[in-house]
Amino acid sequence: MRTTLDLDEKLLADATRLTKAKSKKAVVEQALSEFVRRRRIEQLRKMVGTDAIDLTLEDLRRMRGK
Repeated sequence: MRTTLDLDEKLLADATRLTKAKSKKAVVEQALSEFVRRRRIEQLRKMVGTDAIDLTLEDLRRMRGK
């Protein structure tokens, strides 16, 4: 999907350098993937010590977005 974004040039340059991505699209996709991964880990950590950690394989797949 096409989207127009007004991004901070310095932030994008730093992200490009750190990721070694070859395009702006790749940088943004990698950043979004990392954001989602961290939030999912955060959700799992909050479940530790609660009854909610009793997850099925289907629950884990749904959390992964598959």
